[in-house]
Amino acid sequence: RGLQELLNLEDEIIKKPTDQIFKQLGMKIMTTVGGSSGALFATLLIGMSKKYNSELSDFINLSQMFFEGVESMKKRGKADIGEKTMLDVLIPVSKTLNDLKNEEDISKIAEKIIFVAKEGMISTKNIIATKGRASFLGERAKGHIDPGARSSQLAIEAICNQFINN
Repeated sequence: RGLQELLNLEDEIIKKPTDQIFKQLGMKIMTTVGGSSGALFATLLIGMSKKYNSELSDFINLSQMFFEGVESMKKRGKADIGEKTMLDVLIPVSKTLNDLKNEEDISKIAEKIIFVAKEGMISTKNIIATKGRASFLGERAKGHIDPGARSSQLAIEAICNQFINN
């Protein structure tokens, strides 16, 4: 439902500045996607909107914006890497974006990001959760991939595939 709401915004936001687009997308997710993942994905996008700098190149801008969005999520969720959350995907992706900020081959960047996101997602399988609903399961969560990590990995892969295929 929330993603459909984002698609419905396309005509409204298409000509807006980048920072306003990210903020509006974040606000829409906040009001349409339930649960903690909605609030956290909204925090990511709104955090990204705050770091936008029109004087930077697109990719350096994206790298810095994504880092800021992830930092905002870490603060809001009081979580970090290694706690069986979506951050196990997003933090390594953020680091990789920064490491590749001078790379010019967008397909190469996208392929590396897909790989890193999958690694992060898979890494949650053998972690005992210390945050979120999975933390209530204790040892029983071990052996299962975190749903937030999986949804983050899928979203990142879909975005990267758009760059690879276009």
